[in-house]
Amino acid sequence: MASGKLSGKTALVTGANSGIGKACVDRFIKEGAKVIASDITSPEIKLPDVSYQICDVTETVSVKNVIKYIEEEYGELHIIVNSAGIAPRHAAAHTSDPEEIWDRVIEVNLKGTYLVSYHAIPLIHSSGGGSIINIASIMGMIGYPEGWEGGALKDQVQSGYNAYPPSKGAVIQFTKNLGIAQAQNGIRVNCICPGYIETNLIKALTSDTERNEWLKKLHPMGRIGKASEIANGALFLASDESSFMTGSSLVIDGGYTAQ
Repeated sequence: MASGKLSGKTALVTGANSGIGKACVDRFIKEGAKVIASDITSPEIKLPDVSYQICDVTETVSVKNVIKYIEEEYGELHIIVNSAGIAPRHAAAHTSDPEEIWDRVIEVNLKGTYLVSYHAIPLIHSSGGGSIINIASIMGMIGYPEGWEGGALKDQVQSGYNAYPPSKGAVIQFTKNLGIAQAQNGIRVNCICPGYIETNLIKALTSDTERNEWLKKLHPMGRIGKASEIANGALFLASDESSFMTGSSLVIDGGYTAQ
């Protein structure tokens, strides 16, 4: 049930076309926020109350253009959800070179989070402060389970597939440092570390029954999480209910990391 927790707030969500980003857009709109949804392509289906903007988070000019649009059209910005991210297999669809796969994953997952935050902070500050929410991962805390991506860990290293955990681990550390740096400026910075979530990123793996069951068993709760459950966490971090939190990592993983 919506409660208007974000009434009067303006939010930017990156990676908004699907998965966690899309779920955050849906939830924030229901909670009364004005939402700017950005992604590298235009979505097939658009919600009527959302402003959709094309943005490549790895390109400074593209990021600055979106922030400029928000400033001109809305005059304020209070919330960012840095949800844009890729897995190594997305990069591998365009190259088989391990170094290029590594670079692309780091560029999107880490540099993209930095660029959006860096260029948006002045507007958030002039708007009276707000909340930056970075989507990290439990893989940034513990690394891949053996057998992930269909091969042994040594094969993942050789193929560039081990770029994802360090990219998300760096997001966690970036969150801590930015949270400290902005603590006196009225800008809170936190991240969410999801377990395995039912998104397009995971669907390619869960289409295989055996792999799907394996993923479920990794979580003590016996299932994969839902994008809406991560959006619930993002709502908490975006709202005043988390007013004394900054530099923190909110783990939502069905007990995975408690084992």
